[in-house]
Amino acid sequence: MTNQNIFLVGPMGAGKSTIGRLLSVELKLTFKDSDREIEERCGCNIPWIFDVEGETGFRDRESATIDAISQESGVLMATGGGAVLREDNRRFLKSRGTVIYLKTSVEQQLSRTAKDRNRPLLQTPDPEVVLRTLFQQRDPLYQEVADLVIQTDERHPKYVVQEIVERLQSLNIIEKS
Repeated sequence: MTNQNIFLVGPMGAGKSTIGRLLSVELKLTFKDSDREIEERCGCNIPWIFDVEGETGFRDRESATIDAISQESGVLMATGGGAVLREDNRRFLKSRGTVIYLKTSVEQQLSRTAKDRNRPLLQTPDPEVVLRTLFQQRDPLYQEVADLVIQTDERHPKYVVQEIVERLQSLNIIEKS
């Protein structure tokens, strides 16, 4: 449906991977999850990278991955929650496709990530404090890079995808079907 790239940004638990997979089918784009790509390239999981290389090592790998994927054509990429922290990443995303910020509340994030042990930043006695701090730090960066902001709280992924498609059509980013 489109040859233009679409990039999803937002906090952990916003639904980037789930919505990304569904939206990629709808738009006939190749789906890529930057976190999964990092794990495949490195042969290890993200918590291991954080343990061995620290957050800086992970962010270096993330930037290289986002740079490479964003140069492809016809890709829908779900990024990690902290991808917007680096100015280079924001520039790659903004200049190489349409950026959609999937926005969600801290309460929704807590609910969606409660049992997920694959999120190093939440392995703490009080994940809510971490999520609130991350939101204050990252929300302005998500807003800065976004072409569209879509609220995902308490919404089924199919309805979120439907809204995204309608909004992309109204902006003439994709053709009406």
